[in-house]
Amino acid sequence: MLRWKSTVCLKCRKAVTAALDWLTARPIAHRGLHDAALGIIENTAAAMRAALTAGYGIEVDLQVSADGEAMVHHDDVLGRLTEGGGRLDRINAADLKRVPFLRSDARMITLGELCDLVDGRVPIFPELKSRFDGDPQLPLRVATVLFGYRGPVAPMSFDPMQLQVLRQKAPTLPRGIVAAKYRPHPYWDQMPPWLRHCMGSLLPALPCRPQFVAFAIDNLPALAPFLAQHILRLPLLTWVVRTAADRQRAERFADQMIFESLRP
Repeated sequence: MLRWKSTVCLKCRKAVTAALDWLTARPIAHRGLHDAALGIIENTAAAMRAALTAGYGIEVDLQVSADGEAMVHHDDVLGRLTEGGGRLDRINAADLKRVPFLRSDARMITLGELCDLVDGRVPIFPELKSRFDGDPQLPLRVATVLFGYRGPVAPMSFDPMQLQVLRQKAPTLPRGIVAAKYRPHPYWDQMPPWLRHCMGSLLPALPCRPQFVAFAIDNLPALAPFLAQHILRLPLLTWVVRTAADRQRAERFADQMIFESLRP
């Protein structure tokens, strides 16, 4: 477990409940342990199996389908990794599961299928993607799927509304806010201005009462995650750790890393 190099933080860490220690117990593979050169595509079953074999936690992305299913996929449109095109939220889950990935025989899986594959062996950190339009379909589906899952799982999102729905429908699920200091970005620019420019402060997340924070490695150290970690005593994850320098920064300022392109 990564630890802050200070006496103050060590005292704070003693107050973290044992029930949530698994949040920071092991490094977390970003989009699974993927390696395109080996034909292991991000967010596919092969990437999950590789992470399981290595003993890492698993971070995945979730998009909603036209019929309200939680699909394990990063982009909200087809084409970067797959054949075809079109928005995922306008295609039914059954059709999405038939879409071929490029240079791979992989197919898209659902959150339920991911849970069956992992079966509680390592923690899962599903990131709920959003169009920041108030649509509750994805968090409602996530709450339903995870209701019967007995393994360690902690949904997270940039969108506080998604977390608020999870808080209402699945209050016992640990939930986390994903954040960074704003810079122009196609995903973040979908946010309303108040959220876009305040997300780095973590203030928009306070009403949904997150149990952990996932903050961009490029922005550490920063005041808001420091206060969340030491005053609110929330575990601090950091993303995406890709280099030795990133790893050194994570070791100094965060409790655990979400990584890719290296092996912790």
